[in-house]
Amino acid sequence: MTLEPVQLDTQGKKAFNHKKFAEAAELFHQAAEGYTLGRAGLLAAEMKNNMSVALLQAGKPQEAFEAALGTDEIFAGAQDVKRQAMALGNIAAALHELKRDDEALEKYDLAALLFEQVNEDDLRSFVKKAAASIRFQDGKVADAAFNMVGSLDAKKNPSIFERVLKFLLGFIK
Repeated sequence: MTLEPVQLDTQGKKAFNHKKFAEAAELFHQAAEGYTLGRAGLLAAEMKNNMSVALLQAGKPQEAFEAALGTDEIFAGAQDVKRQAMALGNIAAALHELKRDDEALEKYDLAALLFEQVNEDDLRSFVKKAAASIRFQDGKVADAAFNMVGSLDAKKNPSIFERVLKFLLGFIK
């Protein structure tokens, strides 16, 4: 019996939640193929992004990068800005694991701009923090501080710790 793509997607999410990342990636791959065959391009792109996240968690960054590559363009073509930004974030995460940090930063910055356009402040904050982490690891402390402040600016209700951190980071800029 062949499973429908939506069933494969559901099974993939269950496998992912149980930390069976390789199994989840394969199920998302099969779902993506099923959606592609059925001409459901947006769903296929979403499955490829899910597959990318699972592969990254399974320690396979090259495969994760290849899975997500081009999905941002599919979402852009459909004017789905949120999913476009999420795809860029997935691509950036894979690029970072592949030690291609300049490219990762470029994708994270674009994702942050897109998340800002659609008022996704928490997701914008997340990608700004990821970019700050890369810049900090690369020894670019001032740039990291700038990204972290941007991340904190994106939060609607920052905690007391985040407000103090933002104040302190203001001295670094």
